Amino acid sequence: MKSSHFILNTVHQQRFAALYFLMCVTPITANAASPYQQQEDVVFAQSHGVAITMDIFTPQQNPNGLAIIDVASGAWSSDRGKIRDHKRALIFDIFCKRGYTVFAVRPGSLSRFSCADMVDHVEQAIKWVKSKSEQYQIDPDRIGIVGASAGGHLASLVALRQKTPVAAAGVFFPPTDFLKFEGKPIDPQEQDGLGALARALAFPDGIDSLTEAEIQSGLKSISPAHQVTAQAPPFLLIHGDADRVVPLEQSERLVAALKKNDVPVELIVKPGGGHPWFTIPVEVSKLADWFDTQLSNEKK
Repeated sequence: MKSSHFILNTVHQQRFAALYFLMCVTPITANAASPYQQQEDVVFAQSHGVAITMDIFTPQQNPNGLAIIDVASGAWSSDRGKIRDHKRALIFDIFCKRGYTVFAVRPGSLSRFSCADMVDHVEQAIKWVKSKSEQYQIDPDRIGIVGASAGGHLASLVALRQKTPVAAAGVFFPPTDFLKFEGKPIDPQEQDGLGALARALAFPDGIDSLTEAEIQSGLKSISPAHQVTAQAPPFLLIHGDADRVVPLEQSERLVAALKKNDVPVELIVKPGGGHPWFTIPVEVSKLADWFDTQLSNEKK
């Protein structure tokens, strides 16, 4: 079984290669007007005395009254580098050019917070955005949520819980099942590997005093594929079939659970796509197309 150290290193290696490519092929024009205005490090909550922040990207022209919550997290870490990663993937350019206001939430890092904490932070962000709907001229009932990898995992959990409802969820290559990975059970009592990662996410206080039933329940609580109900919003998942970090079967499990509950869901498989891939802005545009449909007035 892959170790969490291997997974995190592979994430960083593949991300660096993809982002280096994007930096090389994306033209930079000094005089080109940005499609957005950016507010950095807007504090929307505090947790254990730590400020939880977001960056806000407002469109320069033709706002459409719609909002996207972008969960900026990679390997369950939320340093400012994650905002830069999403910039290089053109997430903010593509959505803001269409008139969306994007709230890029940094929900905290696993070094300090559990999965439940990070989910709560994203939910607090959605509540904050809805409370500011008049200020940002957005419809609080037509908010979408996006994320990639760990960000996609957290975005999926938030969307499925519907504690702070969103209208649609679009995610890239998310881990969705912490009971099994590539057909093998995950043991949270392991000292390294996926077991250690699952333990850190689900059991910040340890598992020594827990029964097997309680351990399984805890693993399910951080697994989007085990949290699906008929009340879930529509989903779009995008995943590469050559992903060596989070295998395609993780998205397929969430898709199967959503279909079983009659929730509208689509899966786009990127041939040869890794974690991520060089041309990911193409799929970001497809994601924006999908949100255009899901969040349209006709869907209200």
